[in-house]
Amino acid sequence: MEARAIQRTVRQSARKMRLVIDQIRGQAVPQAYAILRFSKKLAAKQIHKVLKSAVANAEQRALRENTALDVDRLRVKYAVVNEGPTLKRFTPAAMGRATPIKKRTSHVEIHVEGDTESRAPKASPAKAGAKAEAVAPPVRAGAKRRKPTKAKKATKSKKKENR
Repeated sequence: MEARAIQRTVRQSARKMRLVIDQIRGQAVPQAYAILRFSKKLAAKQIHKVLKSAVANAEQRALRENTALDVDRLRVKYAVVNEGPTLKRFTPAAMGRATPIKKRTSHVEIHVEGDTESRAPKASPAKAGAKAEAVAPPVRAGAKRRKPTKAKKATKSKKKENR
C-alpha cells in the first residue's frame, strides 16, 4: 500500500527544511514520528503534519480497497522538499534606498509505503544456465576493448625505434 501527501508553499526555506527531511527518509513511520517530535527545528512541525497526512491517506486507501493495513509497518519511501515561490518584499535603507527581502517558501512531498511490499524478494530465474549468464560481467554496446598493457609497451618501443 502506497500513499502520498504534499503541502505547498510552506513559509520556510527549503534549505532549512531539508535538514529535517533527510533524517526521516527511509525510516519506519513510528520512528519518523519520534524524530520529528523531539527535533528542535521549526521545520519538524510542518513535516510532521505532512507525514501524518500521508499515513491517513494510506489508511483511507486501504479502507477503499478493503485491505488490511498496519500503520506501524509503514515506511517513508520518498521524502523531498522543493523550493516554492519566493515572496519579494522591500525594507527602507540608508539614503532613500530600498533593500530587498526574500521570504522563501517550499513544497514538502512525502510518500509512505507498506513494509511488506518493499521487502518482498524479486522473482529470480530457476534455471542454472540463467544464473551463470547473470554472473558474467555485462558488456556495453559499442564499448572498445582494451589491449593488454604489455602490447602497449611493445608498440611504444617500436615507435621510438622508428624515430
